[in-house]
Amino acid sequence: MNMITLENVTKDYILEDHNVVKALRGVTMMVEKGEFLVILGRSGSGKTTLLNLAAGLTRPTTGKVRLDGTDLWSMKDAEQSRLRSQKFGFIFQFPSLLPTLNVLENTALPVIFKEKGNGHERAYQRAEELLEMVGLDDKGIAYPRQLSAGQQQRVVIARALMNKPEILLADEPTSDLDEETEQEIVELFGKIHRETGTTIVMVTHSSQLTGFGTRTISMARGEVI
Repeated sequence: MNMITLENVTKDYILEDHNVVKALRGVTMMVEKGEFLVILGRSGSGKTTLLNLAAGLTRPTTGKVRLDGTDLWSMKDAEQSRLRSQKFGFIFQFPSLLPTLNVLENTALPVIFKEKGNGHERAYQRAEELLEMVGLDDKGIAYPRQLSAGQQQRVVIARALMNKPEILLADEPTSDLDEETEQEIVELFGKIHRETGTTIVMVTHSSQLTGFGTRTISMARGEVI
């Protein structure tokens, strides 16, 4: 079953001098339910643009982006936002944790925003479970500044799982890490995939990470090659 389908998608950016940058050039691809897809490419290859299009964060210039068969851009903004919050968990290149909140609070944040009263108690309980999954069950009361870069990224991964997303989208999640920590983080993605069955799409420039997914596609100059 295809969860995400891109049909002949292009994305152009018009610069101030009116030149056009073609970020994507007629890409057609599918993400199947339950797979761990790695998208490999150098900087500027279009892989992050592809990820943003798949999530409905960026509108394609031409072509269709479908989620579970529904055209994302046929939906109203509110419907699209609600669908994103229900379906997707996002992990970006840099941790973006709130420095005034501790690890437990940062992890629970996506649910705290939505729930009231007793919902907060359930949110913190789930956050504790996720922190245990990512190996940080002893860091709940610590603050981001007290964590290593790898530990911060683990918190981000736990936070992305709070809403029990069906699809986890990760944009260069290891690019700011040393080689040993990079290996640990990607192994953690593999563990999450095995234990939860979550569909994962990860973009990376590192060919060393391609063996961790169930499938790899490569990009160059805005095209799948």
